[in-house]
Amino acid sequence: MRILHTSDWHLGRTLHKVDLHEHQAAFLDWLVELVQEREVHVVVIPGDVYDRAVPSVTSVKLLDRALARLAEHTTVVLTSGNHDSPERLGFGRGLMRAGIHLLTDVPGIEHPVSVADEHGEVLFFGLPYLEPDRARIELVADGEPPLARSHEAVTRAALDRVRKRAAAHPGARVVVLAHTFVTGGEASDSERDLAVGGVDSVPAGVLGGIDYLALGHLHGCQDLSRTVGAPAWYSGSPLPFSFSERGHRKAVLLVELGAPGTGGQADVSVEKIPTPVPRPLTELRGTLAEILAQQEDHGGDWLKAVVTDPARSPHLQEQLREAYPHLLVTEYAPEGRTAREGTPVVRRGANPLEVMDEFLAAVTGAAPTAAEHEVLESAYRHVRRQQAAS
Repeated sequence: MRILHTSDWHLGRTLHKVDLHEHQAAFLDWLVELVQEREVHVVVIPGDVYDRAVPSVTSVKLLDRALARLAEHTTVVLTSGNHDSPERLGFGRGLMRAGIHLLTDVPGIEHPVSVADEHGEVLFFGLPYLEPDRARIELVADGEPPLARSHEAVTRAALDRVRKRAAAHPGARVVVLAHTFVTGGEASDSERDLAVGGVDSVPAGVLGGIDYLALGHLHGCQDLSRTVGAPAWYSGSPLPFSFSERGHRKAVLLVELGAPGTGGQADVSVEKIPTPVPRPLTELRGTLAEILAQQEDHGGDWLKAVVTDPARSPHLQEQLREAYPHLLVTEYAPEGRTAREGTPVVRRGANPLEVMDEFLAAVTGAAPTAAEHEVLESAYRHVRRQQAAS
């Protein structure tokens, strides 16, 4: 069975205020073509389909179109992530067309999607993002005390349900979709913190004994199989959402699930297929002249520029924008200056010019030059004259 694992689409996301809708639509077009070309039997999407609990109409239409097209060629199993609203994403699941399965609530954990191949039955279980404060009550029977308030406790309880249900299907292979942070995974700046009580991850040992674990939440494509003790991967997001991801090679995963092997574990192989990248993310650090000199190599990139000139160049942003039309972030970090801690306190009765000098020093990290002081003094005298004339 060929399974395509992709997650963390974050439809509706922006990258430093750049609308990514066009690039997300291009990715979904590419994905549908890939499913056709590689004759994928099942597409699994473990959460964060949308970027926010109440998605825009544009994002809803984009997902609707993508699912409709995928349903023509394959089976889709989808769960909700911590960015999704499980109720909104799962709306209408009872009416969904054949081949689209939305597993977005706790009761759905015990109702896997069954797909057969020449080796028998494969059960696809969906673990939506389990918010501990809510799931610790939903995962126990009436009258029983709540579970411990932790990601580990609720994930362990959910997987106990999965294993119990799977035991009723002897010989079936098991694929679990889970939106969570597994200990040992590598995070980036663009993921929302899951910390509860200071703990944000699930110990890898909780997740063993599954034929394939399709993970969502972390945005870098990574293999946690050795840590978990069973085939376990994060596909990562198809597009970058922060400059901390500039070193990622974004991908989807084509999983070949074979016959059950020794000890009941299925033979599994995983192929990373790079996703189309609209433009690279690049961070350049140096003087303004050094950064501008690299325009030929990086002029088309999404850029973060860290400028280190001792003195801030006039029209800094304009010069950078002219050379790099896709400039997203500019930081001024002059070398050789010592950062001041805290905000300067304005003393009662202080000379206004002294206050302005101190403010400029706090902003730039260096005492004002004679020319800068002259500009401030001229502006101050102008205001005093206007006040005297009024």
